Amino acid sequence: MKYKHHAMRDHNSDSSLFAGRALFCLFLVGAVFIVLLVNLYHLQVTGFQEFQTRSNSNRITVLPVAPNRGLIYDRNGEILAENIAVYSIEIIPEEVPDLDDTLQRLVELLDLPESSIQTFQNQLRRARRFPQIPFIDNVTEEQVARFSLHQHHFPGVSVEGRHQRHYPHNDLFTHVLGYVGRINRQDIQRLQATDQYANYAATRTIGKLGVERYYEETLHGKTGYQTVEVNNRGRVVRTLEFTPPTPGKDIYLEVDVEMQKIAQHQLQGRRGAIVVMDSKTGGLLAMYSNPSYNPNWFVSGISTKQYQSLLQDPNNPLINRASQGRYPPASTIKPHMGLLGLQEGTITPSTSIWDPGYYELEGIERRFRNWRSWGHGWVDLHKAIQVSNNTFYYELAHKLGIDAISDFMLDLGFGDFTGIDIHEENRAVMPSRGWKRANYNESWYTGETLSVGIGQSFWTATPLQLATTTNTIVTKGRRLQPRFLRGIREGENIQYQQPFEKAPLQLDQESYFTTIMEGMERVISRADGTAHAAFVGAPYRAAGKTGTAQVISRADIEEEEVIEFDTDGEPIPIEVDERLRNNATYVGYAPADDPQITLAIAIENVGGGGLNAAPVARRIMDFYFDKQAQIELAQQQQDEDPVDADN
Repeated sequence: MKYKHHAMRDHNSDSSLFAGRALFCLFLVGAVFIVLLVNLYHLQVTGFQEFQTRSNSNRITVLPVAPNRGLIYDRNGEILAENIAVYSIEIIPEEVPDLDDTLQRLVELLDLPESSIQTFQNQLRRARRFPQIPFIDNVTEEQVARFSLHQHHFPGVSVEGRHQRHYPHNDLFTHVLGYVGRINRQDIQRLQATDQYANYAATRTIGKLGVERYYEETLHGKTGYQTVEVNNRGRVVRTLEFTPPTPGKDIYLEVDVEMQKIAQHQLQGRRGAIVVMDSKTGGLLAMYSNPSYNPNWFVSGISTKQYQSLLQDPNNPLINRASQGRYPPASTIKPHMGLLGLQEGTITPSTSIWDPGYYELEGIERRFRNWRSWGHGWVDLHKAIQVSNNTFYYELAHKLGIDAISDFMLDLGFGDFTGIDIHEENRAVMPSRGWKRANYNESWYTGETLSVGIGQSFWTATPLQLATTTNTIVTKGRRLQPRFLRGIREGENIQYQQPFEKAPLQLDQESYFTTIMEGMERVISRADGTAHAAFVGAPYRAAGKTGTAQVISRADIEEEEVIEFDTDGEPIPIEVDERLRNNATYVGYAPADDPQITLAIAIENVGGGGLNAAPVARRIMDFYFDKQAQIELAQQQQDEDPVDADN
């Protein structure tokens, strides 16, 4: 039997092979482990700061917090501009899967007009300062509740609450307060130019006009910040750090709500303006321009329909007639002209002229007429103011010349800004030879100087200028700047503002002012004074000057068939279009011996100042002195009340 040979297994070789493989695997594992350790070291040590920063930036963010806007009060503490809580539906477009579908479903859910979608689309195309865009502002509680119930169907849409400016008196103070509106591109450029942009990081609105704009920096406050943790959908999970904003300061104005209401009532249905000033401080107690409009329309964005209604209104409600309306001052500047005549030595208080009812200029066939065709006979300065004689002022203007008139009136404040604390103001026009050459490329004519002497021709003034220049006369040279600001709240106290005063008007003799003021008092006190009828029975001594400003030239009016003349010597064209009738103006003050209030009134296309503007002044002054009497009586009673010794 033959046995098959079998080779013996080499255990040494197997062991070597196994050891080699094991060593290789161990090396491989060790290398991988070393790589992991190196990477771990990089993540945890060398790259820690970088990755920590990246991580924080993904879950922690800093959000600006808008400050509450300061409130605005009148002189008696009545609120004029406040902040109210409102809700809005806002959308972050980047988080909405299907924006068109979402907008349509929102319109149906909240019963909104289809135009809301177009309005939102318009906002979407504009430059954005915030990730979310308001879809609808001022939503009702019912709409909030309805949306909250279905919010889970609207990713990227939320209800947001915030404070919004509100003007409780609607159109009563529009031309004083102005309004706030959404920050637009021009506002951003202005803020960037003044290094204030960062302070508006969370602010949506800014003062656009009036006091709101002029005192924007005071009212706005300082933006705060909060550091928050957000989830992967950008929602705030918790607040890590909070730096509260500094609210804007509350301000108090000189205006009196009740007097403003009187002014509004007096201009109801008429175009015009009323300015009432504290004679001793320049504080504006009332300033109303009619027609006006509701400033609340602009706060959250005015609709196209509303804005077009304002633009297309033939009465121009957007114009502040008190500070921007340019009216021929007419006879209201006769006291100013008289003051210049005294200063220049052209006349004295006793200078008299014979008035036959007209004035003739040598070499000119045209007669410059007085309002009374048969004249006033012998007229001195007092009587010329009292009866508003034109002939006296034709001669005075001729003797003075346009250069002296223009220089003095510019120095008095005509043709320039008054310095009022709103930006909406017009210089109007104080004509001169240079002005006419620059604007018409023509020489100045002597006849134009005569017309300037009675406040006509190219001369225009705002009611605010008339009030301030008249106040310079009645304060005997003090040139007080008209101001709305009465004080600013600092903590629990109010820091009252001192009157703003320019260099005084220096005359050779203070008696010149007294002479003019005597003439203005005779306008009221004498039976033939042009405002006497309006102030009959007044329990105080008032003084003033009426004016009637032509809208079309006398020559044009005389072509009409029916002509009458008012007490200021201006024709009343009864048959002409309402827009072509004369404007009524008035300047005045009271009491005559110690002026407390000075006012100016301009009412468009109503006729004579004595018949239409002076009665308005009477009602305003009656209100003022009635209220002063009540305050004094209350103070007197308080002083007389016995003091309880036990207390």
